[in-house]
Amino acid sequence: MTPGIRTKICGLTRPEDVHACATAGATYIGLNFFPKSPRFLSFDAARALAVEAPIGLAKVGLVVNADNGFLDDLVAQVPLDFIQLHGSESPERVSEVRARYGLPIIKAVGVADQEDVAALDLYAEVADQILVDAKPPKNAVLPGGNGVSFDWRLISARRWPKPWLLAGGLTPDNVAEAIALTGTKQVDVSSGVESAPGVKDAGLIRDFIAATRMPVRL
Repeated sequence: MTPGIRTKICGLTRPEDVHACATAGATYIGLNFFPKSPRFLSFDAARALAVEAPIGLAKVGLVVNADNGFLDDLVAQVPLDFIQLHGSESPERVSEVRARYGLPIIKAVGVADQEDVAALDLYAEVADQILVDAKPPKNAVLPGGNGVSFDWRLISARRWPKPWLLAGGLTPDNVAEAIALTGTKQVDVSSGVESAPGVKDAGLIRDFIAATRMPVRL
């Protein structure tokens, strides 16, 4: 068994998804506020899901290049434990959001090659956690949740002073290998546990989290 792996299930849209995550042992759930996403939630819908979450299941609000007006409304209407910045926010903007709202910040950084890895060091200085994601394909509409991965060997020997999550194309079939290759202690999945875009599958959630606990020999 691989101990201590924390799982974030992102892009929940239904109350049963929240219960499936809690039952399977997830650490975080992600609520998506990017309008172009099939997992997009209104504030009312997100609040309804957030109140379903039991104590101990952290609620993460995912936003993309959101301005202060939007974030003011978000944190006033939806009880969140983290804000995830998943756009092109600068390190200065990450610091500003963190100071303004008093919530821990997860900053997503897309990786496709070695040059992208350098940006992780910059954001690790200002965010509370970093999410190492696959860079979106060219012309992609979504900044994440595209079901694509990157070469995990790019970060296999890297460590940062802040907690970090591995994301991008993870599934129940490959997550154990990804953990073994990168040494990550936290993983993030969205499309990899869906039966259709925006529709989570309780069985896949259970299988994914179970797979994070399985040993892999490389």
